Amino acid sequence: MSLTLTVHRGTQQIGGSCIEIAHPDGARLVLDAGRPLDAPAGAQGLLPASLDLSRPATVLIGHPHQDHHGLVAELPSDWPVWTGAASAELIAITGEVSGSPLDRSLSTWASRTGPISIGPFTVTRILTDHSAFDAHMLLVEGAGRRILYTGDFRRHGRKGKLVDALMARPPSDVDVLVIEGTNLGTDKSVITEDALEHDFTALFERTAGRVFVAWSGQNVDRTVTLYRAAKRTGRTLVVDLYVADVMDRIAEGTRLPRPGFPGLQVVVTAGLRGLYAKRGCDSFVARMARYGVAARAVPSDAVVMLRRSLIRDYTRAGLTPTSDDAFVHSMWRGYLGTPHHAEPLEWCRTAGAAVECLHTSGHAGPTDLRAFAAAVAAKAVVPVHGENWDVERKGFGVVRRLIDGERWAVQ
Repeated sequence: MSLTLTVHRGTQQIGGSCIEIAHPDGARLVLDAGRPLDAPAGAQGLLPASLDLSRPATVLIGHPHQDHHGLVAELPSDWPVWTGAASAELIAITGEVSGSPLDRSLSTWASRTGPISIGPFTVTRILTDHSAFDAHMLLVEGAGRRILYTGDFRRHGRKGKLVDALMARPPSDVDVLVIEGTNLGTDKSVITEDALEHDFTALFERTAGRVFVAWSGQNVDRTVTLYRAAKRTGRTLVVDLYVADVMDRIAEGTRLPRPGFPGLQVVVTAGLRGLYAKRGCDSFVARMARYGVAARAVPSDAVVMLRRSLIRDYTRAGLTPTSDDAFVHSMWRGYLGTPHHAEPLEWCRTAGAAVECLHTSGHAGPTDLRAFAAAVAAKAVVPVHGENWDVERKGFGVVRRLIDGERWAVQ
């Protein structure tokens, strides 16, 4: 008998990932429990119907994006949930800031070296490159079979060398490669983060005033890119309390920029100060204030974090864009179709600020996806996390196209 692989959600869509690997003795691993990207805010009962909640399972979360962990709260409370230490911190921040803190403990593998034994399974975590910090691929072994799950990954970020090294010396005898395909059939930018830093540096050099930037506070690579570009041009990077919280929690023991670094200041706005106060985090706010700057005193040439929720506090303090300034949307362009992301752009454009989109994808491009599959040379490839697999499967080897909920005995 062999392992049974079931993609409960993800064979036909991006996000909402949920994959089960079952052992012949009945033990089960669930890789990711993601919230669908199109789920309405506050919607409950979103776990895939094919996922059996009546039997025990152990859950492994590969990285801290909601489309991979957002349904953990709906899982049975007696199911152990494992993830990376930094991922656990970032998942906690997401819940706290959104007002829906996760009411369960997460086990972390930070103190573990080498493979982890979970019942009859052996799991090897492989740190990878992705726009989410602390992202891991997962190699699962059991019943004489080996399954490599990529999760979300890329080669063009600041940790791209990790993927290059894995491709140079891939795991041997992989039976199944479960691989993401977010960018298949698209023309999303996949320039390197270093090239993006160069583009930001050039923009900072030609802009007379401030540069307002909208980016994901948990995209640590992007925070590093902005900090480096700001330093190269003699500017100060001004982040909000949320970004300060992210960097403060994960940067210990690393060279990552954090509050207290030269050229980095924290703007403490009334809205976020109140949010953190409600969480009982006044001491955190007070500590960040030591590295802080009032919104009204933000330097005239600063690189300033901007999101919709900051506009009111900035406006009240007189921190408003002018025709000397620039605005950069540094996320997926598709987000500009929502008011949450469009409003900061329009706020700056209306003031006469120059508007640009400078971004690179958090996911591998088509060429890198095919190169990765070729390097691993698995006996079969199971596509997930993509919408164009049916027309883009060429170049991936032997593709086993599943549908959501289909049980497949790994050969």
